[in-house]
Amino acid sequence: MHELAQAFLSALDMLLHFDAELYGIIVRSMQVSLSALGIALLLGLAAASALTLYEFPGKHVIIVLLHTLLSLPPVVVGLMVYLLFSFNGLFGSLGWLFTPAAMIVAQVTLVFPIIAAYGHDILRAAWHEYQDQLTSLGARKPQSALILIRDCRYALVLIALGGFGRAISEVGAVMIVGGNILHHTRVMTTSITLATSRGELGVALALGCILLLLALGINILGFLLRQRSSQ
Repeated sequence: MHELAQAFLSALDMLLHFDAELYGIIVRSMQVSLSALGIALLLGLAAASALTLYEFPGKHVIIVLLHTLLSLPPVVVGLMVYLLFSFNGLFGSLGWLFTPAAMIVAQVTLVFPIIAAYGHDILRAAWHEYQDQLTSLGARKPQSALILIRDCRYALVLIALGGFGRAISEVGAVMIVGGNILHHTRVMTTSITLATSRGELGVALALGCILLLLALGINILGFLLRQRSSQ
C-alpha cells in the first residue's frame, strides 16, 4: 500500500512539474497518432465514398474485407509492417523501420478499416436518402461525395474519434516497428509497458492518467456531438 501511494505521489509530481521526458513522450504520442488519423481519414473517406457511389467488380468483397480487418490484431499489423520495412523488405530502402514513420504506417493500417468500413455504412444510408435529389440536380460523383460527407459530418467525426482512440491506445504494433527508442519512438503505451517492467510505477501511472484523461475527453466530445446531431 505504501509503494502504491508513493507511485501516485511520484506521478502527480511529474505531471505538476512538467517533467520534460514525460511530456516529450506525450507530445510524440500525439504527433504520431494525429498524423496517422489524418492520413487514415483522407484514405478512409475516399474509400468509403468510392464504395458508396460507384459500382465495380469485387466491391462486395472489399466491403467484407474491410469489416474483417476491423478485428485484425495489432501485433499482426506490426509484423506485416516490420516485414515490409525491414532491410530485405519491399520498402526497406526507405529506412523507416524503428522511426516514427513506421509507427504512423502501422497506426494508419489499424485506423483505416474503421474509417472506411463504418464511413461506408454511414454514407450509404445517406446516399439512399439523397440519391434521387442529387441525381436530379445533376451533381457529379465527387460533388455528391462532398455533400454526403458534409451532411454526415457529426457521425463521421464520431468514427474518427474512435479511430484516434484505437491509435493512441495501441502498443503491440508500434512496439514492433518503433522499437521503443528513448527520445525517438517511445510513446505513452510503450513507455507504460517498459516502466512497469522496470518497477517505475510513478512514470507508468502518470502516463496511464494521461491516457485515461484522453479517453474521457474523447467520450465527452462524442457525447456532445451526439447531442448536437440529434437537435
